[in-house]
Amino acid sequence: MNSLAGRDWFEKPALKRIFTLLNADGGEVRIVGGAVRNALMDLPVVDVDMATTLTPDVVVTRAKAAGIKVVPTGIDHGTVTLVMDGEGYEVTTLRRDVETNGRHAQVAFGTDWQTDAERRDLTINALYADEKGEIIDLIGGFPDIETRTVRFIGDATTRIAEDYLRILRFFRFFAHYGAGRPDADGLRASARAKDKLATLSAERVWSEVKKLLSARDPSRALLWMRQSGVLSEILPETEKWGIDAIHGLVAAEQALGWAVDPLLRLAAILPPDRDRLAALAARLRLSKAEASYLTHWASAPAADPEMKETALDRLLYRQGVEGVKARLKLALAAARADLSAGDAMHKVARLSTLLTRAEKFRKPGFPLSGADVMAAGVEAGPKVGEVLKSLEEKWIDVNFSLDRAALTARLKDMLEN
Repeated sequence: MNSLAGRDWFEKPALKRIFTLLNADGGEVRIVGGAVRNALMDLPVVDVDMATTLTPDVVVTRAKAAGIKVVPTGIDHGTVTLVMDGEGYEVTTLRRDVETNGRHAQVAFGTDWQTDAERRDLTINALYADEKGEIIDLIGGFPDIETRTVRFIGDATTRIAEDYLRILRFFRFFAHYGAGRPDADGLRASARAKDKLATLSAERVWSEVKKLLSARDPSRALLWMRQSGVLSEILPETEKWGIDAIHGLVAAEQALGWAVDPLLRLAAILPPDRDRLAALAARLRLSKAEASYLTHWASAPAADPEMKETALDRLLYRQGVEGVKARLKLALAAARADLSAGDAMHKVARLSTLLTRAEKFRKPGFPLSGADVMAAGVEAGPKVGEVLKSLEEKWIDVNFSLDRAALTARLKDMLEN
């Protein structure tokens, strides 16, 4: 299909209004990038980005005169966001590179669509659509859309040297949109420049890795990243651990309806070593929540299919649900992937039962507090915590079956003896 006309997202009044506004008086605006790519691949269109020959100040002036809300999201780089009907449309002035250094490009505004297209990274990301929805292909990207080929525009080595993050983008887009083998030129150029990834900010690297791990099935991309040495460059922890578990995890996700979880997939290819994971979290500048997830996973014991349900409850209370669930999911995925083993079906059934229980688990509240201990005659201080902890451990050991009255009686006996 060479036209986007008739698509629900393309026919929205807000989008039509932007076309009318910015195509007037010598200006021109087109949809560019992901929206065009996804539409042509029959994938959901989430964000609509646009490119224009008008400079940012003219876009802002016209939008404000039309009563449209303007957010200067990246105005120094030529990008403003026009907000209408609760949706934002990024509008970026055409650009040409003045200087590139592998990390950042100095750009100048322009009016040449060919130059704008040629400075982009991948052919599938450089297609435009005009006001009528007609596709404009200036770099031969349309055939790559049809064959799901992820390929750099022009010379792969040159494109990567402009911004080394493009190495990870190459694999990320292959994970999401590629078919068959990765483009050979792109693969070779990525392998040659892999050491340059160390020059990039940790935030940019982790952002790309996380997006890659969010693909429906990133296993092929990870395989080629390992083959090219790129994976070891950014995640050396995987070097002796391997990525074999990913395929089974993806199969389990799709069969069991699990939501895609990039952190669980990351855990699948890392050794459960708290010290190494802490170093990884610091190196890639993971958020506190992300680092905590990996710590809880590594701290939880390996999943035991023969564990009793009551023992699981005690573990979940003491260890927390998050890490134990991650262990159970990875163990279940591995068991499903190895159904040739003699006890495989039994392991799958037991791990499924334990995972279901873990997902339903709600941590009960301990019925006593420090105030109760002090009311029983213990002076404020460390002793209060010690007594309370001892009682809580007894309560956990009997699977939370003691109520407040029974625990109060135990407290009294403990203090008397």
